[in-house]
Order: sequence, then structure tokens, then C-alpha cells
Amino acid sequence: MPATTYIDHEIWFLTGSQELYGEETLRQVADQSREVVEMLNASSDVPARIVWKPVLTSSDAIRRAMLEANSDDSVLGVIAWMHTFSPAKMWITGLDVLSKPLLHFHTQANVELPWATIDMDYMNLNQAAHGDREFGYIATRLGVPRTTVVGHASQPVVTRRIGTWIRAAAGRAATRDLRLVRFGDNMRNVAVTEGDKTEAELRFGVSVNTWAVNDLVEAVDAVSEAQVDTAVAEYEDVYEVAPELRRDGKRHDSLRYAARQEVAMQAFLDSLGAKAFTTNFEDLGALRQLPGIAVQRLMAKGYGFGAEGDWKTAILVRAAKVMGQGLPGGASLMEDYTYNLVPGQECILGAHMLEVCPSLTQSVPRVEIHPLGIGNREDPVRLVFDTDPGPGVVVSLADLRDRFRLTANVVDVVSPAQPLPNLPVARAVWRPRPDLTTAAEAWLTAGGAHHTVLTTALGIEAWEMFSEMSRTELLVIDESTTRRAFIDQIRWNEAYYRLARGL
Repeated sequence: MPATTYIDHEIWFLTGSQELYGEETLRQVADQSREVVEMLNASSDVPARIVWKPVLTSSDAIRRAMLEANSDDSVLGVIAWMHTFSPAKMWITGLDVLSKPLLHFHTQANVELPWATIDMDYMNLNQAAHGDREFGYIATRLGVPRTTVVGHASQPVVTRRIGTWIRAAAGRAATRDLRLVRFGDNMRNVAVTEGDKTEAELRFGVSVNTWAVNDLVEAVDAVSEAQVDTAVAEYEDVYEVAPELRRDGKRHDSLRYAARQEVAMQAFLDSLGAKAFTTNFEDLGALRQLPGIAVQRLMAKGYGFGAEGDWKTAILVRAAKVMGQGLPGGASLMEDYTYNLVPGQECILGAHMLEVCPSLTQSVPRVEIHPLGIGNREDPVRLVFDTDPGPGVVVSLADLRDRFRLTANVVDVVSPAQPLPNLPVARAVWRPRPDLTTAAEAWLTAGGAHHTVLTTALGIEAWEMFSEMSRTELLVIDESTTRRAFIDQIRWNEAYYRLARGL
């Protein structure tokens, strides 16, 4: 059965040919391209419906198809296949106006050559090996960002890559119309949480704006007791609630206030059509608590979040949430906190003051209340749990003045070596690839941020595709990384990106 993760969105499948071949051949081209689309749609790897479009044989038809894809908000991107030989000059104006993500599918109708019967009629009809090279040339000459996938539509390795590209395209679409609310300003004197919000709107499409914290306070005060009752009942049904926070506990009022914050924050965001937000413990206005469980649960519902006013990380969390829809695992704000440097047991303990998303575990989180040494407010309520073991990626977004840089480290999330009974926050423990020393040195050399998104639902390929679509630099730290090669890559990138922006 095909996946329906992005059920309200679609991918357009564009097939290239030309009038030279005649009507009979073009009918066969159309039939075969429909069959390819049917095979892709039958795969559970493909999370959005792929829509077949009539075969394109002229420059005007190609340009109009691209303009229609651009203007249709339901279209995440387009797949192009040059079934026969589509002269590349026909594609210049169309590719020039295309603003949606592009996947070049280098495929053919048959898996095996019919060795005994092959003739020139077959050769003329089945020449994507010829036509796609023409297309690849013009896309390269025009500098069109794209992903190229090679193979037959029936092969799982192909459908998995196409599915990943669709997810990246969904992430790209999510940022292009993203509204992000900053409740208050950034943490004072912190460098990496700053950034050019105008450039972010140009590059990613996200609109970043600020509302006073006391605007949120008014929304909190407006929440009804019935709404609080409903939220608290859900907490008690879904989580293990500490006795002191239960209905007969001495600190139940703190749980009710935390629930009030969640209801108010979601209503505030939804009223603005916003899907991401930030808070800051230095700017809480009349809030009684720094939002903890409220933020955690909003992330679990798909909202992006950044702490201390870090709107760039909120963008990443939202993108990761959208790209990972329907996959096992989750995504959350994360922060590298401290290391275990015992030889052979090196790992990173990541957490935050309160705000780690419960999508990172299938266990039942515990609702607890503990003092918070900063923020000068009442003790906040939070969910406490360990992140489930498995593969993951840690990604940050930093503003380097002349460009944004994504830095990504492929990691292996592991169980804590010992229990953490006195650490009153949700956390994750991971071993970075290739090793802690190399990974940390590379991260620091890249200027990677201390706030990140940890995703256990997505692999590095999705981030590679996302960065290509958004024309954003990506530095990857994985099992093949070496110090010298990584430093060289940074130097080469400095020259490339400055030249690419123009002198």
C-alpha cells in the first residue's frame, strides 16, 4: 500500500520527449511513464501521491508546467524523466522559472534488455540513457539544484531514495511558509542564537517575528478551568505523574498552571498560523513558570522550538518534524551538555533545562517538578525520560554573516551506562561518528551551534537533500570524517560560497 504521510500534497511526474518520434511512439512513451508512476505510488516508501502529467514535447509546454507547479501549493516538487531524447534547449525556460524542488529520475521502462529481439524501434523508444544525459547537462549548466536517482522504479533502493527526497521537499515546503513566534528576545550576550532574520526569510521562507511575553500571559490567564481539567486528565492518562503533582498532591496547582501554559501557547500559535516558537528564561514577563511540559508536548505535536530565543533551531526542529512524519523515532531540541571521556567509552550526554521532546522515546515519561536555578520563577513541571537507543543525526544551523551553515553529525544513541536518578530532565546519550574527539574537533572547527535538533527518524541523506533544495551549506561529520579533510572542506567551501554569491 502506498504511504499517505503527506496526503494533502503531491509530486508531479514530468516526462520529456519530442514530436520527432511520431504519435505512436509518444503514446508508448505516455503508457510507459504511467506505469512508472503506478509502480512508485504502489511503494510504501513513497509518502506522497505522485501525479502523472502529459508527455512534454515543447519549450512552451515545459515552461507552463513548471509555472503551474510553482503556483500550486499542494505540489511539493517535480520529478523529471527524459524517456526518449528531449532536446535540452526546450527545458531552459522551464528550468529557469522552476522554484519547487527537482528530482531527476534516471530510469527506463524495462529492467532487462530483450537481447534476442532488440531492434532500432526498441532503441528509439528506450533511450533514457541518452536523453537523461542531455537533461543533466542543461540542468548543470543552469545551476539548477536537484537530486538525481538512478535505477528501476521497482527497486527498493530507488523508492527509498525517492521517498527521502519527498520528505526533504516536504521539509522545504514547511519552512517556506513557516511563521515563527518569538516570545520575548534572545538570551543576553549569546552569539550563536543571533542571526539575520531577513536573510532567513529570503533563504528559507520563514517569517520570524516577536511578541511580548505578556501577550502570552494574557492568553494564559484566559484559559478556562475546563480546558485545564482536560489537559491534566490527559497528562494523568498518558504519563506517570509524580504523586505530589496528582489531584490530591500538594503541588497539583503547579501541574495545572503548566497545563494552562500549554493550552494558551497552542491557541496563541494557532491563531497566528505559526508552527514554531521560542522562549527565553531571561524574559518571562509575568509567567509563573518557564514553560517545560508545555514546550515538550507542543514539539510532540509537530511544532518547532528553540530555547533562549534561538529561532534558527526552531526552524530545524519544525523541518525535522515534517520530514520525519510517519517514521519511527522522533526529533527534538537538543544541547550537548557534558562528556564521558573514559577511553573506549566516550559519549556525549545531551539534554536541556526542560525542553526535550518525548517523541524520542516509546517508554512512558514521568511528569516531575524540580527547582530551576535560573529564571527566578516557580519550579517548572517537566517530562523526564531517556531517549531510545538507535541511529540518529544531530544538526545545527548557524549564521556565518555571508551565509547559513548546517553542520550535521551522524551519531548512535545509546542507553546511559548507569541510571541517572538525580538528573531531573529528559536526556539523550550518544556516540558521535567517527569518534568523540574527531567529531567534537570538527564541530568546533565548523562553528556548529550548541543548540541542535536531534532526530532519530531521519538519516543524513534527508538533510543533504534539504540543504541542496534550500541552497544552504552542509558540513557532514560521519564515519569517514578525518581532521585534515574536514578542515580542507571548510576552506574550499569558504571560496565556493563567496564566489557563488558574487563579488
